[in-house]
Amino acid sequence: MKSRLKHFTVLLVALALLTAGCAKAAGKSPLNPKEPVTVSMWHNFGGEMQMTIDALIDEFNSTVGRDQGIIINVTAITSSAELQKSLNMIASGDPGAPAMPDIATAYPKTAILFQQKGMLANLDDYFTEEELAGYVPQFVEEGRIGDGLYVFPISKSTEILYLNQTLFDQFAVENQVTMECFSTFEGLADAAQKYYDWTDAKTPDVPNDGKAFYAADSWVNLAQAGMRQQGDSLFDAENLNLDGDSYRRIWEAVCPPAITGAFAIYDGYSSDLSKTGDLVCSTGSSAGILFYGDTITHPDGRVERVEYSILPFPVFEGGEKIAIQRGNGMMVSKSDLTHEYASAVFLRWFTAPEQNMRFIASTGYLPVSKEAFENRMETEIERVEDYRIKKMLVAVTEMYRDYQFFVAPVFEGFDSMSKAYEQDFKQRMVSLHEKWIVSDGEASLEKMTAEALREWRGR
Repeated sequence: MKSRLKHFTVLLVALALLTAGCAKAAGKSPLNPKEPVTVSMWHNFGGEMQMTIDALIDEFNSTVGRDQGIIINVTAITSSAELQKSLNMIASGDPGAPAMPDIATAYPKTAILFQQKGMLANLDDYFTEEELAGYVPQFVEEGRIGDGLYVFPISKSTEILYLNQTLFDQFAVENQVTMECFSTFEGLADAAQKYYDWTDAKTPDVPNDGKAFYAADSWVNLAQAGMRQQGDSLFDAENLNLDGDSYRRIWEAVCPPAITGAFAIYDGYSSDLSKTGDLVCSTGSSAGILFYGDTITHPDGRVERVEYSILPFPVFEGGEKIAIQRGNGMMVSKSDLTHEYASAVFLRWFTAPEQNMRFIASTGYLPVSKEAFENRMETEIERVEDYRIKKMLVAVTEMYRDYQFFVAPVFEGFDSMSKAYEQDFKQRMVSLHEKWIVSDGEASLEKMTAEALREWRGR
């Protein structure tokens, strides 16, 4: 009798699990509009982005949420650093950690900490293959950990080239430099040296005071993209891959203008240098578009009105058109069928083309669905009021058509390795520039570049 009862209990448990799984797959709603479920959310969107997402959440709560019985309640709005700190406390099980929210913005590197402890809902259970096929594949793949989808894409960014068209035109006319120089990093480096020499010659009594032409917000991202463009990778497993010809080509394009001062080595964002006219162009996140205005303030206080152009990310000569894909998504905590299902309903609504385009139109991010990119982007661009975002969307639409996007690797030491690379690279370039200045430009640039590479590889 006990044996039969035991088998019957096991059968009931199995049947219950099967029923729950079928309910997810079939999309049967466990929600009750008369007894709405409250879904807590943490996000790191501030300023204009916060206003936009707040308005969208209010709209959801008063329409779809009201009809289905869902209330999205934002219980924490904070910086990325603070959000990361709180999430790490939760994942580590710290005694003073706050309660886990139902939805939180996160990068895959954070989500993996929760997924390994079984603390996240697998969103494959709540979205059909047909639904997921409607999103940009690379964006979905970035959120996959192991055999499940644990970070859902809501908005993305890539890296683009910001160009002060006004300053460039003043230089280009006198030096026979064309816009074609921005298609490759080699062409950009050549133009940068010409610009440095041109500005240096304006003050013949003051040597070595030429102005920088270009800066990268992230030199490690530039190296990653350059390696991918050549069919290689900057990271070999969990080590830096610096010994081959692919990396040598990157070094030989970037190092010489950094030594002379034609490339700026700067600890802040390049948009800071752009505001003072100390830079003509830079590569950085497409989400940084709102930091670029239409004036520059010269050191003497003179304000000059300028125009910016937004161009696709440059490619190393002979390489494939490839650029990095950036941005976080939303992870859903593992709780119960009702809360997980409700969270998925919101994510589905928020990333639908109409809502998603409204979100990115005022923030500078990119939409995540194919429909938004392929069929709605052109129309939506015309409706965008901010001319800066409009220019950015034109450029990234071209990149969506012509480029492949890659995701930085996810492993435990990636952040520390990337940070070390960035800091070491900048320090080395500053040191080399100082040696160049001391030599009054008489040192062999080719020799300095080759010796620096040997030392860099052996550090």
